[in-house]
Amino acid sequence: MATQIKAHITGTIWKIKVEVGQQVDEGDTLVIIESMKMEMPIEAEDPGKVVEVKAKEGQAVNEGDVLLVIED
Repeated sequence: MATQIKAHITGTIWKIKVEVGQQVDEGDTLVIIESMKMEMPIEAEDPGKVVEVKAKEGQAVNEGDVLLVIED
């Protein structure tokens, strides 16, 4: 089953810490969003494999935008 990882805040993608094909564990940092001069990590809620990266570093995102897709 695929899980969409979404931005939980409006900001700018500062760093993408994973790539397609990479296995991730629960709690791994996937993306860091910069918002109001603060870095907000987005972590994996479940283990799985990254199958799609929909965001790019430097991209502005809104709350709810899909950043990654992970399959378990």
